[in-house]
Order: sequence, then structure tokens, then C-alpha cells
Amino acid sequence: MILMGVVNLTPDSFREDTRAMSAAAVRRRVESLLARGCSIIDFGAVSTRPGAAEVSVETEWQRLQPALDFISNPTVPETAGIPSLTAALPANADSSAPPIEADGPLPLSRGWRRSWEDIPAVSVDTTSAEIVQRVYERIGRFIVNDISAGEDDPQMLPAVAELDLPYVAMHKRGNPRSMDSLTDYPQGVVAAVNDYFLDFAARAEGLGIREWILDPGFGFAKTAEQNWELLENLGAFRHFGRPILVGVADKRFTRTVNPFDTNATGIPSFSEATGSAYAERLAEERGADILRIH
Repeated sequence: MILMGVVNLTPDSFREDTRAMSAAAVRRRVESLLARGCSIIDFGAVSTRPGAAEVSVETEWQRLQPALDFISNPTVPETAGIPSLTAALPANADSSAPPIEADGPLPLSRGWRRSWEDIPAVSVDTTSAEIVQRVYERIGRFIVNDISAGEDDPQMLPAVAELDLPYVAMHKRGNPRSMDSLTDYPQGVVAAVNDYFLDFAARAEGLGIREWILDPGFGFAKTAEQNWELLENLGAFRHFGRPILVGVADKRFTRTVNPFDTNATGIPSFSEATGSAYAERLAEERGADILRIH
């Protein structure tokens, strides 16, 4: 299982302990995630929790740029910033594995499963093609983590294709202010998400996007029962031949009973920690390749 650890560069993200609003906080957060075995560090400068306000590109960049400068500059003194993720290795990694060069290929292009277990990589959670361009100019190749699968910015997929970047495509409907009212799936949520990625796969192929990861979008425009149904049926997306990313940590549905749990291991009053752990364990059992953790 590959772990993607979240660093929120926002003042309003759901989990306060994931927020990193200073250089020192970014360093502490990244070091903590690396110590937990994370192979991907995912930086996000816009909150996507239900009801979150829209943020301008300039505000997003103002939050993101200082963190990128710290992680991409290996000459920053130990007391001033964080170690470069392009050189650091998790404690359990193979120390003989070659480091990722700033302008070289990310491990995904060398065979994602083996090398992503060995070498940390940087991911940026954004729906903006402009942010993608700026990040690329700042640190070179990285993973684009787009919750809109290119729908929020028509320039996103062409930019990813042109820069030949690994890409996370997630299913959602609407935006953080409207998604809770967009949960009607007449053919069922699994079929709807499958059809969504059939369409995305065709678009990606047409544009020449070679490396993409499938994220079913837990918590985005789905009821609690629909989220559990998706989680129980992760194998339905295996035919795409793509890594499957699952982010269920602290989602509202993890505090409800899983109606598909025939062993009755779900309980009516999950705590946030207990519910997340149960959902993450289920994701691993059902075939998730990458787990996005807090």
C-alpha cells in the first residue's frame, strides 16, 4: 500500500492538525508524514470541504509558493526549512534507490508500484491549470491531484498533457457549496462513476495523458450509503488498469454504519479516528493502491 500524506496550506481545512501555515509547520508536518512511511506528500492550498469558499488563483499561489520553495531547495539550512523531498527517503526505504531529479521523470514513469514505494514524490492538489504551470516552473515534474478531473478548468488536461505530468482524476459533481445536493444516480453510484471514468479515459487518451490515477471521490456528491457502496466495490474499477487512490480519512460517512458489512463490524457511533481506520482498512482489503491519509 502506497501512502499519500496531506499537507494543508489553508486556514480553513477540516482537520486543524493537518494545517501548515508557516515554514516551521510545513517542516514538522512533512517530517511527520515521512516518518509514517508516506511516499507521496500532497500539498493543498484550497479547502474542498463542504461549504468551503472559492479561492482565487493568486491566493492559492501565495499559500503554495513558500512551501514549494522549502521542499525544492536542498541548500536551505536545517534550522530554516524542511529537507528536500527530492533527496529524502522514508526510514524503511531502500537507500540505494536513486533520488528523483527536479527535472527528471517521477517514479510513475519508471514503473509506479516498485519505485513509488521507495522514493518520495510531490503532489499538488489543485483544479487550476495556471497553478500547474507555476508549480512546474518552480520544482519540475510533480503529480497533479485534480478533484475535478479537468472539468473545473478547460485548460487543465491540455496543460497536463503538454507537460507530461502524472495526474490524479477524481469523480465529483458541482462544487463544495452544491455537491451535497447532487447525489441522485438513477443507474447506481458504481455504474455512474464507472461511466464517468470511461469518458475520462477516452479524453485522456485523445490528449496523450499517459499516466493517470483513478480516485472515486469519496465524500464528494455522494450520500453515506453511496460512499460505502463505492468502497465495497472498488474492484469494479480495476478494469481501467490504473492505480486506484482512496481518500476516506475523516469523511462524514465514516461516522456511520456500513450497511454492506455482513459481519456487523460497523458500530452506530464511530469516533472520527475509529471510523477512518475502519474505512481505510476496508479500502486496503478491497484493492486500493494508494491511500490518502491525514
